[in-house]
Amino acid sequence: MKKLLIVFLQVLILLFAPTLGFAQQPQRFTDPEIYEKDFFRKDCKAVDFGPEFIKRFDINNDGMLDVVSNQSELTCDGVKGPRCTAEGCPYNFYVQLKEGGYVMVATAMLYNYEFVQYFGNMVFELTMHPRYCGRTDPAPCEMRARVRGLNFNVLSKK
Repeated sequence: MKKLLIVFLQVLILLFAPTLGFAQQPQRFTDPEIYEKDFFRKDCKAVDFGPEFIKRFDINNDGMLDVVSNQSELTCDGVKGPRCTAEGCPYNFYVQLKEGGYVMVATAMLYNYEFVQYFGNMVFELTMHPRYCGRTDPAPCEMRARVRGLNFNVLSKK
C-alpha cells in the first residue's frame, strides 16, 4: 500500500512540475507604458500623465531601452501623485527582453533617483525614506544599485 501511494505521489509531481515552473515565470508586458497608463485610466475618471511619468533608457547595459515609471508625475482626479506618501512615490522598473516584451524587475517607494556613472558603470542613486536603510533618524536613505540582467543589486546604502 505504501509503495502504491509513493508511486501515485511521484506521478502527481511529474504531472504538475511543468505547471509549477510555468507559474514562477515573471509576468511579461508588451509595453509597460501602455500597461501603466491603461491601469490608471481604469482607476481614475480624469487622468493626466506628466512628461516624466515614463522614461526610456538602458538600465542594465544590454543596449536595449528599458522603462522606468514615476507615479509622482501622475494626476488622478485632480490629485497629483495619489499613491505618494511620506515614504515617497512608487517607481516601477522594467527591463526589455531579447525575446520580446518587458519584465518588471523592481518596484520602490522613492523620493527620487539619479542614473549616474560610478566606477565606470551606470548605477542608480536612490533617495528614499530612512527606514529602507534600517534607520529611524530623519536623514533620507541613499542607496546605490545597479541592474544586471533581471537583477537589481544593491551596491551600498547609507
